[in-house]
Amino acid sequence: MCGDATNWDEDAYRETVLKERQIKTRTVFRTAWAPPYTPIIDTLLVASSDGSVASYSIAPSMLNNPFYFVNADTDELSAQPNCFVQAHDGPAYDVKFYGDGEDALMLSCGDDGRIRGWRWKEFSSSNYFVSSQGNDIKPVLDMVNPQHKGPWGALSPIPENNAIAVNTQAGSVFAASGDSCAYCWDVESGKVKMVFKGHMDYLHCIVARNSSNQIITGSEDGTARIWDCKSGKCTQVIDPAKDLKLKGFASWVGCVALDASESWLACSSGRNISLWNLPALECVSKIPTHACVQDMLFDNNQLLTVGTDPLLNRFDMNGTILSQIQCAPSSSFSISLHSAGVMAVGGYGCLVDVISQFGSHMCTFRCQ
Repeated sequence: MCGDATNWDEDAYRETVLKERQIKTRTVFRTAWAPPYTPIIDTLLVASSDGSVASYSIAPSMLNNPFYFVNADTDELSAQPNCFVQAHDGPAYDVKFYGDGEDALMLSCGDDGRIRGWRWKEFSSSNYFVSSQGNDIKPVLDMVNPQHKGPWGALSPIPENNAIAVNTQAGSVFAASGDSCAYCWDVESGKVKMVFKGHMDYLHCIVARNSSNQIITGSEDGTARIWDCKSGKCTQVIDPAKDLKLKGFASWVGCVALDASESWLACSSGRNISLWNLPALECVSKIPTHACVQDMLFDNNQLLTVGTDPLLNRFDMNGTILSQIQCAPSSSFSISLHSAGVMAVGGYGCLVDVISQFGSHMCTFRCQ
């Protein structure tokens, strides 16, 4: 049986195919649960490789049906965002909230070297029209990394921001930059307060240890460094893969995580995780993994990790693996934990998995 091709639109068909391919090759670099942080699961933020930051409503009807959005292999359905902005020229690598509740700022950083902030109340409002270019809402904060002068006054490219951390009490936002420096920005003035220099290669990650007025950075140079935010000096260098380097293996610190007490630090170096007692500055355990770890966080006295395999791993503090859960992304770059125990895993293919505290898949969707 032959179809009628009289009204066939070749250009529209080509555009549809290209859009589907682009979506499948996009990557979610960061997921974050939106405030207020209550036991009610509501909104998830997603930062993607196309430079967008989007919010998705995780409604109860979706959570009751694990196949509500999409089967990762078939692409049957996709999720439409409640709200999104084209936040960066180039990939958006991180998203964090500065403050709680409706007065919070939603911050993002990306490959263009910018940190931008929107009022969460405005961003989440339905008064703004969502188009293919994003919401027509301007950031209230827009900070750009400084350029460095070279020979004859030539300026270096603007270094990217790979991760951010916040300290609301000090009014600061910290950025892990591609020029091997970490920057402390003043939220009120939008200016650099301090530059942390000492790494020999670009920075992958950063966390704020606010109880001690410190930050901890991880770098491609294979070290993690603890910095004093008052003086800007490095107080300790942690080399989690020193033994591997002596054997000739390349190593980098891809991500770091602090527990709630800020007494325990986890550092990932390729397929290895080292767990450090910070008060004693002692490595208490080393955990080998089957794949490179790309993000991790503490859940009480356990460690959750995701990486270059489609698994969400749960370890105890001794490095014993407690569970492994299959995830939709073939490679995951982000895991976020809701106060209710629900986890969101994002990664390649613009896929996001929402997983309950008991390990069941609550829903899976592909971002648009």
